[in-house]
Amino acid sequence: MISRRHFLKNTAIAVTTGFAGLSFHSGCNTGFKNRNVYGYGELMADPEGILDLPRGFTYKVISRTGDKMDDGLLLPGAPDAMATFPGRNNSTLLVRNHELNVDSKEAGAFGENNELIGLVQDTDFYDIGQNNNPPLGGTTTIVLSSNGRVEKQFLSLIGTVRNCAGGTTPWGTWITCEESVQKKDDNHQKDHGYNFEVPFTEKISRAKPQPLTAMGRFNHEAIAVNPASGIVYQTEDRGDSLIYRFIPDEIENLSAGGRLQALAIKETSGLDTRNWQEKHVAVGQTMTTHWIDMLNVQSPEDDLRKRGHDQGAALFARGEGMWYGNDSIYFACTNGGRNKKGQVWRYFPSKLEGTADEDTAPGKLELFIEPNDESVIDHADNLTIAPWGDVILCEDGSDEQFLVGVSTSGEIYKFARNSLNNSEFAGAVFSPDGKTLFVNIQRPGLTIAIRGPWTT
Repeated sequence: MISRRHFLKNTAIAVTTGFAGLSFHSGCNTGFKNRNVYGYGELMADPEGILDLPRGFTYKVISRTGDKMDDGLLLPGAPDAMATFPGRNNSTLLVRNHELNVDSKEAGAFGENNELIGLVQDTDFYDIGQNNNPPLGGTTTIVLSSNGRVEKQFLSLIGTVRNCAGGTTPWGTWITCEESVQKKDDNHQKDHGYNFEVPFTEKISRAKPQPLTAMGRFNHEAIAVNPASGIVYQTEDRGDSLIYRFIPDEIENLSAGGRLQALAIKETSGLDTRNWQEKHVAVGQTMTTHWIDMLNVQSPEDDLRKRGHDQGAALFARGEGMWYGNDSIYFACTNGGRNKKGQVWRYFPSKLEGTADEDTAPGKLELFIEPNDESVIDHADNLTIAPWGDVILCEDGSDEQFLVGVSTSGEIYKFARNSLNNSEFAGAVFSPDGKTLFVNIQRPGLTIAIRGPWTT
């Protein structure tokens, strides 16, 4: 196994910051077949002490918590999952979650004492809270020019709780997920635990704060949409979580309602995939799936997952990041495996997914990787799929944090190291043209753009 500290040695060559003078390598394969070390090689020490990267890669911090935004508000803290979309004139739209509560220690958009709250209309909030003290979660949008310059950034959803992950849709929106089941109380005017839809737009505006209630109320983490069917898959961040799918009544209109179902394994009812006490699933093992209808999806007692498991749904260990790519749905289970260091799963949808004939050709579930070694992967959280098919994982472990790549054949490599502190990486996502990888260091709240000689 490769030591987590192996890359901290022999780091005499420094990575430069900024995009100025950056030269892209055309047709250069620095990937897996031509190297003894998978990926892009040894990480070089950053003289700025922020991000160690392989030789030839550069980065730029494009925004920081507390920055004054173009709507007069301040960039909130705790940036988490993100997504990109192409804009006009080769611009890039980047939507970013903020994992904040009512009284989060990180800065909110309205200043230390909410002195800027008057810049936002009351109707823009999902939950305005009590006594002028709203939940501080939500999303911000950045508009980047073709050369990577920030043209504007603004608050695009407000009044939600712990917006952790989410997912992009084929119809040009971002689904942001509340990782909370907070109920109405002395600090909140409304129940939480929902998904919200945020359009990609260059116009300074707020998304309609409409909860997608039919998608279920639970400790949401991430979603992924199968473009072939319009079905939305969902993870749940709990130690005894389920994997859900939502079959919308109207594709591209999630607010119109639909059916919520939980994933089950045909061979074993109620399968415990976590592999904690006993190994029930081997790496590379493929299992046949079916889906169980869920009732009472508002789950006022926060028992949706328990009822699903009682009906035969499979258990997962803290479902977190999820992404569609390589004709399948990848998702991370942060505490999966014997040593609870993380798993990555891959779901292959049926060609008849969601139809009455699905049982004739059901979907398949594969345990893609389970390293059981923190030197390889330590608590995989957010993930994305690179344009060439690799899975890029954000670590959220207890020590130093890495971005970790996994090739389509399961080869694992380190791509970047947080040399600033031990805060988690979050929100890794590629630009629409595949040339830039964006990622957050959640604390102190940096959004970073990375460029370099990507594998072709």
